[in-house]
Amino acid sequence: MKRPTALLLAAASAAALSACAMTPSMQDPGITAAPASSMAPLGMTARPDADMQAVLDAHAALGAKPIETLTVQQARTQPSPADAVNRVKTMRGMSTAPDPTVTTMNLTYPTGGATQPVRIYKPAGATGADLPVVVYFHGGGWVIADLDVYDATPRSMARNLNAIVVSVEYRKGPENKFPAAHDDANNAYRWVLGNARAWGGDPSNIAVAGESAGGNLALNVAISARDGGWTQPKHVLAVYPIANADPNLPSKMENTSSLPLRTATLGWFGQYALRGPSDQQDPRYNLVAAHLRGLPGVTIVNAQIDPLNSDGETLAAALTRAGVPNERRVWDGSVHEFFSMADVVRDAYDAQQWSFARLRSVFAH
Repeated sequence: MKRPTALLLAAASAAALSACAMTPSMQDPGITAAPASSMAPLGMTARPDADMQAVLDAHAALGAKPIETLTVQQARTQPSPADAVNRVKTMRGMSTAPDPTVTTMNLTYPTGGATQPVRIYKPAGATGADLPVVVYFHGGGWVIADLDVYDATPRSMARNLNAIVVSVEYRKGPENKFPAAHDDANNAYRWVLGNARAWGGDPSNIAVAGESAGGNLALNVAISARDGGWTQPKHVLAVYPIANADPNLPSKMENTSSLPLRTATLGWFGQYALRGPSDQQDPRYNLVAAHLRGLPGVTIVNAQIDPLNSDGETLAAALTRAGVPNERRVWDGSVHEFFSMADVVRDAYDAQQWSFARLRSVFAH
């Protein structure tokens, strides 16, 4: 089985976490991914693995175009990577129906003078009032995507962790620019703390997680909880988080033609999500410059073929300097958005099993 590269182990407590037993709790998709070719196309660090390329091909066949070539409305309505996964599943005779072992409930939380949606995921048949809780923030550059596009990860997380997962919607640009989404994330987290017991969750046994822009939000919530005296999350799972404003990071220089996210796409997101260039230096956006000391442990997942790969690397280094236990792994031959594709991409399955095992260990203590 192909193993991830670029393992960063920071502090003894992170080592203890990574040594915990990983008990698989979802069906192994039986995918054997081909190794990435050493001859990568110009503007990419490597070739995607065969199973990863199948999803990219399906996405192109559905008519998806590079996000930065589109208007906001076009980008919000064009086929998503989740649609591409469903196309691959259909081609392989696999069901595209939601996993029936997880139930969902749609609610709203107050923020910004109005409300935003949340979706509560809970293992079917779960009883009692002490399930662990994960507050999850989806990706999309603070401009596109929603709870439906990012359904797969929180659903898998609820099943594998036997936990309640609260997937949070938030305001986006250009209608509501930075820091609206960050304010919403904080409000959602505090709302979950006050309501988790009504769903059978234990608000003292809580973690935060997110993908891409959502990974940034998850870390910011942990910072706000530390500074605000709220119940702190026990752990942060940040999947290819936006964390460093430096445009000259190696992965941003190398992945100018990678899909579904390439370097120019990051600029497109910034154009619509931020109020102006100065926001890029705000520590809520540029997390490597934030005050990180005193945060809970952090798990970082990165893809090799992703302009945000170096964001994760520099974030891990900043966390280590601040004395925060962290561990980071990079999956070779995978691209941005791979994490939610566990049904059809072997790297995604492995990344989920590794990162969920770390959360499971934290919840057990």
